[in-house]
Amino acid sequence: MTSDIDAIWLTRSSTLVAPELIGCTLVRQMPDGKIFRGIIVETEAYAPDDPAMHAYRSRTTRNQVMFEAAGKAYVYLIYGVYHCLNVVTDRDGIPSAVLLRALELEQVPTWVDHQEKLKPHRIAAGPGKLCRALKIDLTLNATPLEFGQPLWLEHRQPEFQQQLEQGNLSLIQTTRIGLTKGVDLPWRWYLWNSLAVSKKG
Repeated sequence: MTSDIDAIWLTRSSTLVAPELIGCTLVRQMPDGKIFRGIIVETEAYAPDDPAMHAYRSRTTRNQVMFEAAGKAYVYLIYGVYHCLNVVTDRDGIPSAVLLRALELEQVPTWVDHQEKLKPHRIAAGPGKLCRALKIDLTLNATPLEFGQPLWLEHRQPEFQQQLEQGNLSLIQTTRIGLTKGVDLPWRWYLWNSLAVSKKG
């Protein structure tokens, strides 16, 4: 039996939380009550003094939730098309978040098109694909990540933690993807043997 992740657990540096979210579960509850789950297999950390972080220069309407207490969703739009889901971390007033980059979905949502269903492990292999698969958009920005809400997080299954400790599973740490600033910071983690990781290496 796994327990839900609470705000206290997330009130740490994003660089500590990001690797520990690998193997945890993102839960999406739809308006009709239907629930979808996905194992988090790839994350990126964004922290204060990080030139790649949205709140690096100033507080804005867009990044306001990053300055709030840990345990909320930060959802933003890139290229006017793709949504990205972040988990707000660290203490109140310190802008910090973890980008969820890829999930292994437990089941394929019915609205996913036929071509994508042919490769189920790739349906949520990337931050934009993840949000599209679970219908996560700007309406969920600043949502508390708590049981009963549209989104929440659950801790790793004991079996996953055991396999990690025994070396049967391994996490890879590397630089982040698709950035022009902060490119040398090794703040991306992924589950080595997962087919859902957006990009290996």
